[in-house]
Amino acid sequence: MTTAKDLFIIAMAPRPDRSVGQGDLSLALAGAELIDLLGAGALTLDGERIVPGPGPATGDRLLDGAARALDRQAPYERIEDWLWRRGRDLAALYQTALEEEGQLTRERHGRSPFGAERLQLADSPARGRALERWADGDPVLVALAAVVGVGGGPDGDAPVPEDEAVTAVLALVNDAVMELEAVRQRRSIEKAAFANLWRGP
Repeated sequence: MTTAKDLFIIAMAPRPDRSVGQGDLSLALAGAELIDLLGAGALTLDGERIVPGPGPATGDRLLDGAARALDRQAPYERIEDWLWRRGRDLAALYQTALEEEGQLTRERHGRSPFGAERLQLADSPARGRALERWADGDPVLVALAAVVGVGGGPDGDAPVPEDEAVTAVLALVNDAVMELEAVRQRRSIEKAAFANLWRGP
């Protein structure tokens, strides 16, 4: 399993306080892919630019797809631009892949055969490994989960990744999610102002 799939599984775990936004999760998944590709030697960072390398295939269809999607023309793509480009609807792509792998199942609620379907995490070895990584306080997984609003990790301060490149990616993922939230708030304000305009005095 990859960091992105582990993150998706952690984000899917039911929690009463809030659900994870698809846009936030998509940006974090794109960051997780970058971090795994860094670890696989498929890329390096030159400042905030992604320099593709000749890294071997990872064996994961989505992660290999991410490697093929890297911009291989100098001056290369900035991390921030990659997050927005690769992150577009990425959560839906991971949902489909995990359903195909049997990691997610659809269950109907209520007695009616036409009741609403809900995605459930399957009780699988992959889920067990993701939860174990979470419980162990894996610094990358905990940091990415925190960016999308998933807390409840191990007690105390989670360890900070020692790799500077990984830390840089995490910081930019956080910036992108904050930017997305700012856009949401601005649209909400504009929508409310428009509604008030039509409502009149």
